[in-house]
This record gives sequence, C-alpha cells and structure tokens, in this order.
Amino acid sequence: MIDQEQVPDHRIVVGVDSSAGSAEALRWALAYARLTGATVEAVTAWQVPPMYAYAYGWTPTGIDDAGIIRYAEKTLAETVAQVQGEDQHPVPVTTRVLGGPAAQVLIEAGKGAELMVLGSRGHGAFSGMLLGSVSQHCVQHATCPTVVIPK
Repeated sequence: MIDQEQVPDHRIVVGVDSSAGSAEALRWALAYARLTGATVEAVTAWQVPPMYAYAYGWTPTGIDDAGIIRYAEKTLAETVAQVQGEDQHPVPVTTRVLGGPAAQVLIEAGKGAELMVLGSRGHGAFSGMLLGSVSQHCVQHATCPTVVIPK
C-alpha cells in the first residue's frame, strides 16, 4: 500500500468589501493562485451598522438581515465577476458572506489558510491612513501570513 501525504491547504483568503483596494487585493490573489496552484476564497463580512440600529434613541425590531445578506452576496459576486472578467485565464473563486465585524470574520476565515490578502484601505472614514483598521488588525492577529496590497 502506498502512503498518501496529506495535501496542504493551499487556500488564499481575500477580504472583499467592494472597495477599489479589495478589488486590487483580489487581482493580486488570483495572480498568486495561478502561479502556486492555490485556491481562492473571497470573503465579505456583514453586520448591521450600529448607527442604523440605534439612531434617534430607539431600538429597531425589524432589521432585514436577509436583505443585508442578499446585498452582500450580490456585491461580492459582482466584484469577483468584474475582476475575473479582466483575466484571460481566470482562477475559480469560492465566495462566502459571513456575519460579524470584518476583522474578526477574516481572522476566523484565515485559520488554516496558506495566505490572507487584503487591500490597504476599505470603506473606512480615515482615507488618508496607510492601513485601514481591518487590515491593521488582521496583520497583527491572523494565524496565517497576511499580505496587504497598496493602492
């Protein structure tokens, strides 16, 4: 009987939030995957914005989580399709939309991955900063190597 080695998890996790920076991170991850034979998993995090949930001192009862998830899925699929459409030899991409704060979702998704790829800036408020808060948090806490792609 021949021993079969365990195949390592050649998965690249990419944070995608529909920003130009995340599209650039996805482009980079796809090129890297093509060179290394890795798979690509594009991950979008969603959560109800705190200002929406408690605006004007009231607690809403009917927030449409399903609508938020559908919108996140649609936006992720559009971003992946756009970036893959630019490539003559597209790499297959698995997509996941997960609930929770983006940094926590990405760190969890990155467990066991070969690499995590992020854009340097997403949709945060401080656009002049070199790294966004999510990228900074992931660089400091991810359990896999993390690449941050500059603009």
